[in-house]
Amino acid sequence: MGDATKTSPILEIRDLHVSLPAGGDRRHAIAGVSLDLHEDEILCIVGESGSGKSMMARAIMGLLPGPQVFASGGEIRFEGEALLAASEARLRALRGSRIAMIFQEPMTALNPLMTIGEQIDEVLRIHTDMDRAARRRRVVDILGDVHLPEPETILSAYPHQLSGGQRQRAMIAMALILEPRVIIADEPTTALDVTTQAQILQLIKEVQRNRQTGVIFITHDFSVVAEIADRVAVMQGGSLVELGQAADILDRPQQPYTKALIAAVPSLVPRPATAAVRRDEVLQAIGLSKTFTSGGGLFGGNKREVKAVQNVDLTLRRGETIGIVGESGSGKSTLARLVIRLIEADRGEVLLHGVDFLKLNARQVRSQRKRIQMVFQDPFASLNPRYKVGHIIAEGMLLQGTPKADATRQVNELLDLVGLDRKSAERFPHEFSGGQRQRIGIARALALDPEILVADEAVSALDVSVQAQVLRLLADIRDRLNLSMLFITHDLCVAAQVCDHIVVMRRGEIVENGPTAEVFAAPKHDYTRALFNSIPGRSWIAHKESLL
Repeated sequence: MGDATKTSPILEIRDLHVSLPAGGDRRHAIAGVSLDLHEDEILCIVGESGSGKSMMARAIMGLLPGPQVFASGGEIRFEGEALLAASEARLRALRGSRIAMIFQEPMTALNPLMTIGEQIDEVLRIHTDMDRAARRRRVVDILGDVHLPEPETILSAYPHQLSGGQRQRAMIAMALILEPRVIIADEPTTALDVTTQAQILQLIKEVQRNRQTGVIFITHDFSVVAEIADRVAVMQGGSLVELGQAADILDRPQQPYTKALIAAVPSLVPRPATAAVRRDEVLQAIGLSKTFTSGGGLFGGNKREVKAVQNVDLTLRRGETIGIVGESGSGKSTLARLVIRLIEADRGEVLLHGVDFLKLNARQVRSQRKRIQMVFQDPFASLNPRYKVGHIIAEGMLLQGTPKADATRQVNELLDLVGLDRKSAERFPHEFSGGQRQRIGIARALALDPEILVADEAVSALDVSVQAQVLRLLADIRDRLNLSMLFITHDLCVAAQVCDHIVVMRRGEIVENGPTAEVFAAPKHDYTRALFNSIPGRSWIAHKESLL
């Protein structure tokens, strides 16, 4: 970074208050926050869900979800202009052209009915007088600038045809197309795998450096802060609790809340393994394979085959946790769904205590499924919003013939086990935080007293502090109930904290397989080493651990 602090700030926030509807748990989403952003600077705003980070971004952009949520005090000035007093027409002119935003989830931020080229072109069409040919050249150039392969092809692709990392690059291209002075990036790497995350972080740093842009980067993860930040603002409950240079905050935090967030960053040191290697085998996958085919069909066209899982062998023992790691598209989640038979394998076997689960008929599968249950990545999407939590947890037991009184008693015991109040049974999923919903998902999975738990990216979208709580909960439940777990993750730091054994997948194949401590100490495959090298803030995490 240049010596930005000696220049006038391009964005000034003074004593900002954003009011919430009456009757909530607090009066203000943002309470008296003051911040500056300079050009050629990356300011990271860090905090848990509900801390006010994203509400700050929306206030700057004039996108607060009013009328009951509104800026009730203070001021926001961009290049000296008072944004809170600006008309809607003026804010529309500024958005995209002078202040741009990169949203957390590009699949929901991008229009699924428009091609990538059309969506970026729309920004130019609204804000400039360029003709169609000039706009097309500019769009192709910006797609190349964000390192998207074959920009001419990407131009005519729809969002669903791109990978998660490519969609995020397209969002960055849209934000950059008019060369804004300020870019606000709201959790742009949260659910991405480590290699894609590393690429996006590097791209944002490159853009900021080359264009002298001021960047507000919103995140809950201090390992990302260590990778990208010049200065850091820590928020809690709508208030600013700590502000300073990145090195000072990372290495010498002053506030207990900041220290707690830093302590919650997963360690690179694997936990001690259990003695599971001496225990009975509860599950074996032998030669498991699955190929997906797209294209062709009624109107012809080229068929495309994706070998999602190729000849995978796996053995899980009682009380053991196996981590299955790899990038998006490596076959991790497909393997999980094959094992639990949510999708059918092309060939191979899944042996539960020696019985091939894949050869059972529908009635036999239902009777055996209680032995192997799944915790999904997105608890909000996997919990029925029409049912109360008690019904959601009890449903499997009731379908298996458990009397209602016994099911109710077990629901209460499960809520105790996952650390939720028994009154939670009478509430709906939307009334809970993300971490609480994930606890509900775990309780539902445990309701049938399974031997095996399959956790598919169960903590990837959670705050680091909530993530740490859920990981401790899973480890505690595993030890208390002697559960075996398949733990699917793209995060090697998370895998280190819960897994006895690591399986690394790439393009549907297992490329490395061994005890967690051995894989972390000396990874054998180039791909595994690349995953380790992509961990954000890796050197800072190692330094932090050396001080403990």
